[in-house]
Amino acid sequence: MPTGRETTAIASVKGASPRQLARTAGALYLINIVGGAFAISVVPAMLVVQGDAAATAQNIQTHELLYRAGLAAHVVVTVTNVPLAVLFYELFKVVNRRIALLDAFFILVATALEAAGLVNQFASLALLGNGPYADALPTAQLQALAYLPGDLSHIDYSIHTVFFGFDIICTAYLVLRSGLLPKAIGVLLAVDGLAYLVYSFTDLLAPELAAGLVPWIQLPALFGEGSLCLWLLVAGVDVERWKQWAQATTPTRPGQLEAMR
Repeated sequence: MPTGRETTAIASVKGASPRQLARTAGALYLINIVGGAFAISVVPAMLVVQGDAAATAQNIQTHELLYRAGLAAHVVVTVTNVPLAVLFYELFKVVNRRIALLDAFFILVATALEAAGLVNQFASLALLGNGPYADALPTAQLQALAYLPGDLSHIDYSIHTVFFGFDIICTAYLVLRSGLLPKAIGVLLAVDGLAYLVYSFTDLLAPELAAGLVPWIQLPALFGEGSLCLWLLVAGVDVERWKQWAQATTPTRPGQLEAMR
């Protein structure tokens, strides 16, 4: 009969092999990357005119659906982070349960901060719409207030990416130690995590200096998270190696591990 620990380990992956979990994580990560690029890069580039509140307000009013689509895409990004946290925990808990759990908490805290920050960005629509704010203040003041959430979103990004930076560093450690994915991906993720932290703290302490780091400081994310996403989606993880880790942490009968392919 299986022991209590054995039963728990089997139940945690019942119905899905490690490779299936990895490919699901890769698909979610791809949605996350594409949605994030649209919401954080494409939409602001089309609507926000740096230093010009009046022009930005005009763009938001003229292209309100695009503005809303960017916010909706950003909500999707935050939603995908929740199952990603669960999937990465399931994949890597056989390697180091505490680090995998720490990684999950970093993801979830960062996601909570990111989602909460989206509320502020709806303020621009309220201020520039036909509601009670339209006649409450002069047009120039309304436009200036509507421009403010964009600046706050920049600060929100710097704060929540501190947590994402530590999340990526935890993932890098688990990848490097486990051998479930190529070690090169782990190295790229470690650089990616450090880049997040460098940019975030530099932006909080010296915004002008941080602005000069872009776009070079963003390249590690493209290579690190991009390679992780593609490898998970196409190849998954090394199932034999995962089984070795599972056997080392929780003894199970050979037939049960063979069923986890």
